[in-house]
Amino acid sequence: MARSKSSGSWLQEHVNDPYVKQARQDGYRSRASYKLIQLNEKDKLIRPGMLIVDLGSAPGGWSQVAGKLVGAKGKVVATDILPMEPVQNVDFILGDFREEAVLNQILARLESRKPDLILCDIAPNISGIDVADQASSIYLVELALDMARQVLKPKGDFVAKVFQGAGSDAYLKELRASFQKLAIRKPAASRPRSREVYVVAKGFTGATAAKT
Repeated sequence: MARSKSSGSWLQEHVNDPYVKQARQDGYRSRASYKLIQLNEKDKLIRPGMLIVDLGSAPGGWSQVAGKLVGAKGKVVATDILPMEPVQNVDFILGDFREEAVLNQILARLESRKPDLILCDIAPNISGIDVADQASSIYLVELALDMARQVLKPKGDFVAKVFQGAGSDAYLKELRASFQKLAIRKPAASRPRSREVYVVAKGFTGATAAKT
């Protein structure tokens, strides 16, 4: 009964959410589009002609924003384990980026070029067990950072969703070791009650944190 009540509350919140309504009006696939729009307004992440990787892209809210901003001379290489309808200026790969075969497909689509920016708005499948869900979310963004260290252009940027909790401070330390600047953002489109924040890491140096 409690679960049903909780689900009903979420549905009512979702329906009444101004960003959900705005997304429908603006033709975006999810309210998450406005998170990237707000991050980009603050941190000037995306420019025409850029090459971008979008990890965990479905249903395509971030890819829509990035594809529009890079324009015809740019490209977004997006990937997700869920299907995604086509987006202009976006090259989509269906699969799990943690798998070598999918990573090789991403590299092939990059055509030996290094991306200017890697985006990661991934969240794990929620089990309802907070400790397990937090560990899963940190694991995913750690893997995204590993990919960034392999393929990102020198002085490139990285943006990822991080849930505050166990492991998040250590993850920020890893980011600080590999980038010149690090900012933690809470876009207006991010629901206040959510533990999610967005890390904006700029100026990739290629370094990694020293093991202790």
